[in-house]
Amino acid sequence: MKKFSAYYFLGIGGIGMSALARYYKAKGFPVAGYDRTKTALTEKMEQEGIEIHYTEDISLIASPFQDSENTLVVFTPAIPAEHKEWLYFQQKGFTIMKRAQVLGQITQSERGLCIAGTHGKTSTSNMTAHLLHNSHIGCNAFLGGISKNFDTNLVISDKTNLVVIEADEFDRSFHQLSPYMAVITAADADHLDIYGTKKDICESFEYFTSLIREGGCLIMKKGIDITPHLREAVKLFTYSATEGGDFHAENIRVQNGKILFDFVAPSAVIYNLQLGVPVMINVENAVAALALAWLNDATDDELRAGIASFKGTVRRFDFHVKNDRVVYLDDYAHHPAELEASINSIKSLYPGKKVCGVFQPHLYSRTRDFASDFSSSLSLLDDLILLDIYPARELPIPGVTSEIIFDNVTIKNKTLCTKEQLLAELPKHQFDVLVTIGAGDIDKLIPEITAYCEKL
Repeated sequence: MKKFSAYYFLGIGGIGMSALARYYKAKGFPVAGYDRTKTALTEKMEQEGIEIHYTEDISLIASPFQDSENTLVVFTPAIPAEHKEWLYFQQKGFTIMKRAQVLGQITQSERGLCIAGTHGKTSTSNMTAHLLHNSHIGCNAFLGGISKNFDTNLVISDKTNLVVIEADEFDRSFHQLSPYMAVITAADADHLDIYGTKKDICESFEYFTSLIREGGCLIMKKGIDITPHLREAVKLFTYSATEGGDFHAENIRVQNGKILFDFVAPSAVIYNLQLGVPVMINVENAVAALALAWLNDATDDELRAGIASFKGTVRRFDFHVKNDRVVYLDDYAHHPAELEASINSIKSLYPGKKVCGVFQPHLYSRTRDFASDFSSSLSLLDDLILLDIYPARELPIPGVTSEIIFDNVTIKNKTLCTKEQLLAELPKHQFDVLVTIGAGDIDKLIPEITAYCEKL
């Protein structure tokens, strides 16, 4: 890869883009970028010395980043084709790459531990990075969420060439990677606006497995409906929480709000691990993360201490209120399988408690494709408040609203409302546990919901 002396990011505020920008800043390079929206993350990046502007304006591109020979421009596919800065960089002959291409080049020179899957990959990636960082091994990491242990989505180490990467299947981005070791957590039907069918998604994951370098390995969730296409000298391991496999958990138990289990590896058992974020779905994520760390020679004591001290990821089973009267947590789940796992995890942690869920559907196409499955998953709640669809990158689809989910939810206690009406709606509901769920902008209401719950 050609050496560049400056890096400019179009869409710098995205969770994946920001990690890459921070990486080059940490390496001592000038870094700047554009984003449409100022957020807490972009403000923090500005405090770290990264120049960011929020107006589409060529004159705001500082002089160090106007040298087409020495500046690499990294962009997100969310940038529209008519964007003025995007057109400027094209016309001036800059080298322009997607974030996935840049990560792919990093995995060619480093040993990439690449975690893929339609759900579970962010928590598993963060857990893997935490385990390795707190061992004698260390790691670098590009994460798809803000780690509550690191308070960032980037980990830098000068003692190893291991790099943990969340491998994103959207837009087939993970096909740019050259993993040393890979994990596949799930291959459910999703992103059908990109792939078309479940078969196409599975084939995409199968191609991803063919990219694993010789001498490496694949750790695949047991029962996933894909056939790995592995090179010679690439080992295959399976894992699960409760269904056996080369790596799995045994003796899982809940005690006083804590979850403990034994970790079983091919030639070892580590007894009585305590899960730092005590929700049942994290047992499965923990087994995958422990497997990666174990295969890279983390010790039993390091793994035991690391899994207990893991605080979780912002917006992944993120507890905001936890007292004798009420529990309030927020979760990023946005696929029916994730919803089902999330709700079941909450119910197993708080048996007999009344659980109210506030769900904001994400994308018109996903709502259309999985309306029936969403209805089934949300019917596991005791009480549902269903919000309008968050459009993200999409335009409305005629006939697709939250009502196509709502009408088939089978529980009696269900309400439709807008995000703007939510704070006025909450007092009408009685609950022991409240969970806000979705990948849109429901998190903007977390401070006000937290304040409400703390007064109950």
